Amino acid sequence: MRIAVTYDNGEVFQHFGHTESFKIYNVENDKIVSSEVISSNGQGHGALANVLAGEEVDVLICGGIGGGAHQALSDNGIKICAGASGDADKAVESFLKGELEDTGINCDHHGEGHTCGDHEDGHSCGSHDEEGGCGGCHSDEEESGCGGCHGDDEEGGCGGGCGGCSGCHSEPLFEGKNVGKTCRVHYTGTFNDGEKFDSSYDRGEPLEFVCGMGMMIHGFDKAVAEMNVGDIVDIHLTPNEAYGEFDPDAVFTLKISELPGSEGLSVGQRVYLQDMYGRPIPVLVKDKTDEEVTFDANHEMAGKDLNFKIELVEIKEA
Repeated sequence: MRIAVTYDNGEVFQHFGHTESFKIYNVENDKIVSSEVISSNGQGHGALANVLAGEEVDVLICGGIGGGAHQALSDNGIKICAGASGDADKAVESFLKGELEDTGINCDHHGEGHTCGDHEDGHSCGSHDEEGGCGGCHSDEEESGCGGCHGDDEEGGCGGGCGGCSGCHSEPLFEGKNVGKTCRVHYTGTFNDGEKFDSSYDRGEPLEFVCGMGMMIHGFDKAVAEMNVGDIVDIHLTPNEAYGEFDPDAVFTLKISELPGSEGLSVGQRVYLQDMYGRPIPVLVKDKTDEEVTFDANHEMAGKDLNFKIELVEIKEA
């Protein structure tokens, strides 16, 4: 069996799509017999699944992972154990002992969203005249590769539900007694008019994440950093503490002739474009003519004040 771990300086790197290295372990009879560190070669999300498949990896251990990457790995027959943190070698040993719990898709609830809305990583969705921009469009039935776009009507995954896959960090973003620890919380989210937009209570399952590592929107994450188990807090977040202000530059238009498969898109549909690194970018189809499609890469919660009732139900030491 071959086990891959998202890897950074001996630790489990906390976001699958941005990992620069994997540590791959060869296992026989539930014992590690050898290991090596390989480069991801700058690939992202779906493309990384192909990298691991090429290395004949059977299991991936990682921190945060979104729905698109999770599906791509599963399609390649790779088992995923997400939510790991701390020492990579110990994470593998825990997995082999059956002690490592898989949190499943864990970058889809109240994450910071892809940088397509922030334009910080040099792959702004507003500049598709550059080489390597969004170059294809696929439905769920079609294979989607780098530069592609595919529809996804399901909640969850990168950009699904209320959040997108965040840019998780290997270093804490702030201080707090719970930072670096795995926290399980129940929450209810409402707009200022009292309308409920999300609730873990309704799903019957607490949300689990590593506090302070960028897996959550900043205001939510920071509120949990100083809570005690059993505490219930009510917080109000401005857009800057949540999904950011609405960015008009994140609304852009592409020619249908330059985006194969986009002919079948309809206004109001949510799809994924992919940047030059193969990373999925959730967008909304705002308008469409016979020749062009206008997309909005802003998060659906951008520009909105949000309110959360948060209950900390459990803390797990890293």
